[in-house]
Amino acid sequence: MKRKSVLIIGMGKFGMHIASKLAELGHEVMAVDKDEQRINDCMSFVTNGRIGDSTNENFLRELSVDSYDVCIVTISSDFQSSLETTWLLKELGAVKVVSRAESDAQAKFLLRNGADEIVYPEKQLASWMAIKYSANHILDYIEIDHANAIFEVPVPQVWVGKSIGEINIRRKYNINIMGIKKNGNFNVQISPDDILTDDVTLFVLGEYKDIQKVFNL
Repeated sequence: MKRKSVLIIGMGKFGMHIASKLAELGHEVMAVDKDEQRINDCMSFVTNGRIGDSTNENFLRELSVDSYDVCIVTISSDFQSSLETTWLLKELGAVKVVSRAESDAQAKFLLRNGADEIVYPEKQLASWMAIKYSANHILDYIEIDHANAIFEVPVPQVWVGKSIGEINIRRKYNINIMGIKKNGNFNVQISPDDILTDDVTLFVLGEYKDIQKVFNL
């Protein structure tokens, strides 16, 4: 995986979690917040940190925002600051700006003012929980778009002992098996000759309606 440089503005809980994970994955992280304590709290794992007001154009200019692969705005308590920061980042040549929204209205304003993408953690988590906990057979779920998703599901009893090729899941059901997990280990090297057992789970990609029908979700 290519090492990337990421600028994160807003080191609240959400920003901290993103920065920590990026650092764990080996990426360079510049953390920015106007609260000195928040910057001190993350210095053990980020590459660098700066204390300052992200709505100040001169301050952002000093950061050379156009040199980062992605700039992430995770400000949550002050939408006006988030909006101004997003706009300034784009004006100063940021390659990619990802901004946090807490409502559909905020998302629309951010997109109109320079955000390339929106993260909507509360809404996305709510959607994930609603789908996962409203069915008996969903172990995990990743939304791809409004119609498609990846689900982790147990092997249907009628498929146990049969090969992937024998079931012919792609042609019959318009669903792709992306991988198989056994004993916590994920394997994407699968073939039509692999025999399905009841001690594995499947990661399947397809439209919601097709997956729901096949796995009785």
